[in-house]
Amino acid sequence: MAGDDLHARLDGEPGTISVWAGPLGAPPTWTRHAEATHYAASTMKLAVLAALYRAAEAGHLDPDARVEVVNRFTSARPDAPPYSCRRAYDNDAAVWDRLDGRASLRWLAERMIVRSSNLATNLVIEHVGLPAVAQVWHRVDARHSITGRGIEDFAAREAQITNLVTAADLAALLGAVATGATRPGPIASPAGCAAMLDVLCAQQIRQDIAEGLPAGVRLAHKNGWVRGVRHGAAVVYPDDADAYLLVVCTTVDDEQTDARPDADARELVADISRQVWQARHDLTALTPTGSPATPPPSPR
Repeated sequence: MAGDDLHARLDGEPGTISVWAGPLGAPPTWTRHAEATHYAASTMKLAVLAALYRAAEAGHLDPDARVEVVNRFTSARPDAPPYSCRRAYDNDAAVWDRLDGRASLRWLAERMIVRSSNLATNLVIEHVGLPAVAQVWHRVDARHSITGRGIEDFAAREAQITNLVTAADLAALLGAVATGATRPGPIASPAGCAAMLDVLCAQQIRQDIAEGLPAGVRLAHKNGWVRGVRHGAAVVYPDDADAYLLVVCTTVDDEQTDARPDADARELVADISRQVWQARHDLTALTPTGSPATPPPSPR
């Protein structure tokens, strides 16, 4: 499917679909509404992972220190009481099995990525701090992405404190981890970037972008989904072509969720991934001859 055909297909979809695609370490060959903001869902965990590694390298914490595994967290809303996570809303029983015990921050960060554990994410944020996560976004010159609160911090959400991403900012962050380079300096040491990539390549929830690839293709990946939202961000490493970076963010409003339920959104992202894979030897084939005249308003 050529770039024009793919754009025409996406133009007919409800909601906002953002795409950033291109060779790793190079400008994108195809973008679509890449600066539109979306609710982050679990893609914010990429920034939390980088914040942990940066804090460890700065000597602010020991990633191998064993910390208490509790379900009580400080709200980002200053006047709010502590909040907690729901086990039924998590994807990782392994972290919950350690509740009231101890685990290392490094292990919690791994579970935060490979199983997208919400409990692990909030525990890492509690020790790293939201300002450190904000510094990660600043480091990659993110224009619109913010991580304002932990997961299920409903008091903060009611106060309009939220987590936002754009496809362009996710591409900048993931590209910085994969190449070790940002304009003001590396996101982490070469060893730290390699370790983060290993974690991302160990992803066990191989959905959306991964589903559009042949079995066995190596990719460093993080996805995220909630009602009306389905995102994927990946560095793909073909055996027969240069590595490339693909980010797809999709959002439909509440009244549109019947028009594209999550199963359809997941398949849509997989289909975009499939088309990019087919163009991996010449990603410029994805470039349309024109682009949408007016970007849609940011959905979140």
